[in-house]
Amino acid sequence: MQHPSKYTDPYLGYKESTVRGVILGILMTIIFMASNIYLGLKVGLTFASSIPAAVISMAVLRYAKNSNILENNFVQTQASAAGTLSSVVFVIPGLLMMGYWQSFPFWQTTLLCLSGGILGVIFTVPLRQVMVVKSSLPYPEGVAAAEILKAGAVGRVANEHGELLQDQQHAESKTNHAKEIVFGGVLAAITTFLNSGVRVISDSTSFWFKSGTAIFQLPMGFSLALLGAGSLMGLAAGCAIFLGIFIAWGVAVPVLSSIVPQPEHMQMTAFAQQLWVSKVRFIGVGTIGIAAIWTLLILFKPMIEGVRLSISAYTSVKNSNVAVERAARDLSPKYMLGITLFMVVILFVTFYSFVETSGLDIKMAWALVLLMTIITFVIGFLIAAACGYMAGLVGSSSSPISGIGILSVLVFAVILLVVGNAEHLTTSSHGVKFLTALTLFGTSAVLAVATISNDNLQDLKTGHLIHATPESQQIALIIGSIVGALMISPLLELLYHAYGFAGAMPRANMDPAQALAAPQALLMTTIAQGIFSHQLQWNYIFIGVLIGVVCIVLDFILKKISHNKMGLPVLAIGMGIYLPPSVNMPLFIGAVMFWLIKKYVKKQTHIEQQADTMKQLEQRGTLFAAGLIVGESLMGVVLAILIVISTSTGGSDSPIAIQLNNWGHVADYLGLTFFSVAIFIFVQRCLKLK
Repeated sequence: MQHPSKYTDPYLGYKESTVRGVILGILMTIIFMASNIYLGLKVGLTFASSIPAAVISMAVLRYAKNSNILENNFVQTQASAAGTLSSVVFVIPGLLMMGYWQSFPFWQTTLLCLSGGILGVIFTVPLRQVMVVKSSLPYPEGVAAAEILKAGAVGRVANEHGELLQDQQHAESKTNHAKEIVFGGVLAAITTFLNSGVRVISDSTSFWFKSGTAIFQLPMGFSLALLGAGSLMGLAAGCAIFLGIFIAWGVAVPVLSSIVPQPEHMQMTAFAQQLWVSKVRFIGVGTIGIAAIWTLLILFKPMIEGVRLSISAYTSVKNSNVAVERAARDLSPKYMLGITLFMVVILFVTFYSFVETSGLDIKMAWALVLLMTIITFVIGFLIAAACGYMAGLVGSSSSPISGIGILSVLVFAVILLVVGNAEHLTTSSHGVKFLTALTLFGTSAVLAVATISNDNLQDLKTGHLIHATPESQQIALIIGSIVGALMISPLLELLYHAYGFAGAMPRANMDPAQALAAPQALLMTTIAQGIFSHQLQWNYIFIGVLIGVVCIVLDFILKKISHNKMGLPVLAIGMGIYLPPSVNMPLFIGAVMFWLIKKYVKKQTHIEQQADTMKQLEQRGTLFAAGLIVGESLMGVVLAILIVISTSTGGSDSPIAIQLNNWGHVADYLGLTFFSVAIFIFVQRCLKLK
């Protein structure tokens, strides 16, 4: 990097944070929040909003005077934070489902999400140097967003070193770059419209069979966005995910289905799915848990180094006349400390407002509030690093945030169970109900920290690659967290009173078929209630821990003998066990596909041309993969808005679906055909080198 005294800012005179950018970010926040909260409650999944936010920002600001790449990046950073914060719906609806809340109290919900979200931003700031600037983590969505911003930029564009790729006067032709994004985007958007909109093709399928009484599944998912994300994550992570799929569906489910008798009234597929949800998924939780702990141990020294570098940067500015380069400037430690203390106070007040209604004596109530605040702060700080690492490894969309939520539920529940037994709170049903609710409330705060941490480093990677200002992005993330926190309670309240949740209907005579399933919140609630009722099956979690330990050892051996050229990411194995196989399979296929493409191109290229050719291949593949992610994400937003409008006006949750009789197998074949064609096109676009 150039010496600060000789440094010339390539974006001199460009405005990064603007009023119009903040307003546009707020409008996009409302759209992404509504879509993500609805989809999270409906199917238990959310989408990362960074990439669609970047595309929308460029499309809108292109018509504004003096718009630039830094302003576009500021907008997408703000909007992505708010969209990501919606993942708290994986836990907080459980308070209604267990009957503790009758609605979503605005200030409690808002302040909990606000303090958790902003702490998530602050906790990851010191990690930027070690996990973004100096790290080899792929950050698939962060890299894709950067390529999109570069490809669509008007005016100057610089790389991570501050070197100009495009100047103000002469804009290098980006036709080919934009063409890859547009081509991939249109392909994914059409496919998503056909499978999630009109529903004439499947988005996944499975082949089920029995060997004796053992049930096996050969799963397949047809998501082109996940295919693109898989191509960006690398072969090691892809193979680790496949190993997780095999452990879950090639070993665990078959073994359990051969031991546990299948109920006569239950079909084979439903029985296998029940075994996976109620037992095997907890193996994944154990594997993710031990991998997260191991990651924290590995990252402990870099974390401390990150804090030291952050403080060093601040003191060097304070004690000398040498300015820190704009693209290396984070929020100052002084402001970070002040914001952290303020958020801890808000967290404390929020917990107090929750505990004071329990009827506990004043000393016990204050002690419990202090304990919850400390636990949330400590767990949040530790999980921030692990979540940032997971996002860097596999991307925000594929990062198992709900797994982190489960781990948090376990920690809170065990601690509160010990306290409850000591203070005789578990002797009454009211006390048990209160402790269960407090577990879910505390987990919601930790999940807010985790989701923003998951998104923050991804966004900072995007900013790093285009030479943006980290400090401005961190401010954008804080603004996004504030706006998002204000939106969560009203949106949850609206959806709850419109449809109700599984097991929690606001009015009599409501149609339970229209209720939102909130599958993740139901799982978290079940775990919390299982711990306090002493009915949780810990043995499956311990099996997952054991698998994780074995894989950590294998990963260490592989790295040792291959000089760090090979590895076995244990977090990815846990993901393979925990996430639905229809999500995991496209990730694995994408990783293997792009590895084979690179291997083929390298073999066909002369040695002296390999470096340039491989760089060109990486760029073309990244742009096309980004297009796939953009297309599916944007179409997902459009369809989610249509669904919300339809259901809120008394229509169905599939307003544009075409009802075709006996279409199931045809839809499966069409889904596979479209997916195969997409792979063929991906390969052809990558091999179309200059």
